Amino acid sequence: MPVSFECLHELDEFARNFDMTGVKACNELFYTYRFLGKFFLTVDGDLNPDVFEKYSDYIASLEGRLGDYLVEDDGTDCVIPKEFEDKKEEEESHSLEEYLEELNKLIGLEKVKKDVNSLINLVQIRKLREERGITQPPMSLHLVFSGNPGTGKTTVARLLSKIYHEIGLLSKGHLIETDRSGLVGGYVGQTAIKTSGVIDEAMGGILFIDEAYSLASTSENDYGKEAIDTLLKAMEDHRDDLIVIVAGYPALMERFLHSNPGLESRFNKFIYFEDYTEEELYDIFMLMCSEANLSLDGPADEYVRQYFKKMCEHKSDNFANGRAVRNFFEEVITAQANRLAPQKDITDEELNTLTYEDFLVEE
Repeated sequence: MPVSFECLHELDEFARNFDMTGVKACNELFYTYRFLGKFFLTVDGDLNPDVFEKYSDYIASLEGRLGDYLVEDDGTDCVIPKEFEDKKEEEESHSLEEYLEELNKLIGLEKVKKDVNSLINLVQIRKLREERGITQPPMSLHLVFSGNPGTGKTTVARLLSKIYHEIGLLSKGHLIETDRSGLVGGYVGQTAIKTSGVIDEAMGGILFIDEAYSLASTSENDYGKEAIDTLLKAMEDHRDDLIVIVAGYPALMERFLHSNPGLESRFNKFIYFEDYTEEELYDIFMLMCSEANLSLDGPADEYVRQYFKKMCEHKSDNFANGRAVRNFFEEVITAQANRLAPQKDITDEELNTLTYEDFLVEE
């Protein structure tokens, strides 16, 4: 255990003894460790299964040490004024046609969009048959999203949850994202409680489990199987108002599904997210620039095109796709800031233009 963790654990114990219920310092540190750990695991776009397993075990040990001090990181401490909540609801409420348009406007993902649109059509017709009292065979709507990181899996899942709500298939239409650390506990009995809590939160929407293969560990002391069993039961009990999407690398997802007969029977629809092409990566970068009110001069534009061409020619098996573009974009705008900051008089044009010099940080 880190010394900081033990010290804050003692602080929480002291606070509890004096009825200072608002103090949960160790809990905050736990979520910080969990977030930073996930960031460093994926920052280079290459996920090592052995390192991931060590990370999962370490997070589980911290969670077990927390015990009763663990409070779910649900944002309840942040009070949002009602007027902002109302505005948020207005902004998030769109028609079915608008959600479908948003889906079809996504860069690339042509095969994914075709598969998702076919799935939506199937659901709509099933819903119509159901409303007219026509008998139809049962169908599982749980999905497997396979593909490398940064290929839009979470984005498509979020849109699908809203579309299914508009169709009338889901009562709420929200998306709950989680992974192994959000489902598996550190000691006997904790996993079923954690998994059930996440399922309850996802009721009426879609539960999106990233890196789901990490639940199927071969270790005898691992509680991932308990999470899977709890999940399978909930999928059966609440099949009318809960959809589960499991996501991860293709080869690892195949192994995950074959690890349990219940998984194979419930997840029979697969959507594969291909890596982006160099042109699509360029379009994603330019979209980020447009959203930030940035443009490129001629040499910079040519550099970007060549950069993504080389990236695709030398990409790894676990290529990070959109995440790699996001990291590249953030490095470039940082370089622009470092170039402009020493200047006394900065024009609007300079603020809104990326030059070739800003990309040399990548060399």
